[in-house]
Amino acid sequence: MKSKPELSFWQIWNMCFGFLGIQFGFALQNANVSRIFQTLGANVDQIPVLWIAAPFTGLIVQPVIGYFSDRTWNRFGRRRPYFFAGAVLATIALLAIPNSPTLWIAAGLLWIMDASFNVSMEPFRAFVGDQLPPSQRPLGYAMQSVFIGVGAVVASFLPYLLTHFGVANTAPAGVVPHSVKYAFFAGALVLLAAMLWTILSTREYPPEQLESFSDNRIAEAPGSVAGAWKIGTLFLVLGLVLLGLILRFALDKELYLLAAGLVGFGALFVWLSQTRSDGALRHIMGDLHGMPKPMRRLNWVQFFSWFAMFAMWINTTSAVSQTFYGSSDTTSVAYNEGANWAGVLMGTYNGVGVLAAILIPLLVRACGLRMSHLINLWLGGLGLLSFLVIRDPHWLIASMVGVGFAWASILSLPYAMLSDNLPAAKMGIYMGIFNFFIVIPQLLAASVLGVLLKLFFHNQPIWALGMGGASLLIAGLCTLRVPDPEA
Repeated sequence: MKSKPELSFWQIWNMCFGFLGIQFGFALQNANVSRIFQTLGANVDQIPVLWIAAPFTGLIVQPVIGYFSDRTWNRFGRRRPYFFAGAVLATIALLAIPNSPTLWIAAGLLWIMDASFNVSMEPFRAFVGDQLPPSQRPLGYAMQSVFIGVGAVVASFLPYLLTHFGVANTAPAGVVPHSVKYAFFAGALVLLAAMLWTILSTREYPPEQLESFSDNRIAEAPGSVAGAWKIGTLFLVLGLVLLGLILRFALDKELYLLAAGLVGFGALFVWLSQTRSDGALRHIMGDLHGMPKPMRRLNWVQFFSWFAMFAMWINTTSAVSQTFYGSSDTTSVAYNEGANWAGVLMGTYNGVGVLAAILIPLLVRACGLRMSHLINLWLGGLGLLSFLVIRDPHWLIASMVGVGFAWASILSLPYAMLSDNLPAAKMGIYMGIFNFFIVIPQLLAASVLGVLLKLFFHNQPIWALGMGGASLLIAGLCTLRVPDPEA
């Protein structure tokens, strides 16, 4: 068997360029959707539950797309048809969401937009494994991180820059300012163009050629769900107990999401363990139940990392405007100045992430994968915790430097630790399952953050960033449990 040939720098550039477009749209979503929701009448404690669409669609879409993309081959390729379909749908959603007439239409469009991002994004991770030999995969993931950072920087700064050049940054109640609308229109154009660049400039190996390479591991049999009824029963009972507590003590409605997730996940495992079906759902859940041990330990790192990032994404705008600019009135100049500065902060951590993506390989050579990831996660944790003590909003730039290192590390090092342990024929499905442990903490955050802010922190969103900082510190400690591939 022959080795997979190495690709040139520009071939890797072309195959990763589409990530620029995905992240351009994703960054506009992260920095501005909470602002759109508040403009359309949402209260601060409603924002987490309105964001439930984003992680919920990822939970469903990514493993399904991974499963089917592993089994797809036509004249357009294996992964590229999914790139194109997701790009077209995301473009339409980006054009529509800033023109939403009501809050609930905006929430529905967020659902469509995030699902579309996931349709395109999931195959990109598997695409690197398909196209590159193991020696070049770190470069491929690093290149993706660079494009993620560049796209996010420009997109996050767009409303601020447009305001600087005279575009209106305020609007009547219930109307999204032109600075945000035009930024989304630009994002739609960039996303579609970048994705078409990758689709038209790359080719994929046919399945029979892919299987002939010596660096591909033999595909494993589908994981068994025979013993999954035990964990299914546990989640089912926990969900029903939580549901009973919500009804008994009239707890906040957001907790219904968490209870429903536990009940649904548990019931699904119990049902599948008692049936003989051989469909996609059984394959996905079987592989989830029988995932490799390194992946199991990485899941805890991902859980606490992404809880922190989601807490930051959905609360930074309201935290900066309320705490540092003294306003939660979406029609006021102060609120919109704070919202623009939040966009600058989002751009800053993504910009730092570009530089960090270049420096992290040097850190890995010196410290190894695990210690490098721990260091970066702790830099991010300290950065978010510093929001609680800083008083001048301009100093928050320094906070976001630490977050930028954490973000670059989150986007690359877990995949570097994981990808070489996955069979080539199941790269898509395992990358999709890995996404479960990106999505589950986001669902948890969407369910409980609003409740926690209301009960313990007087609806002050700055404390959600503090909780995110603590979560990154825990994620760093969990990294020490992951076997180092270099060991």
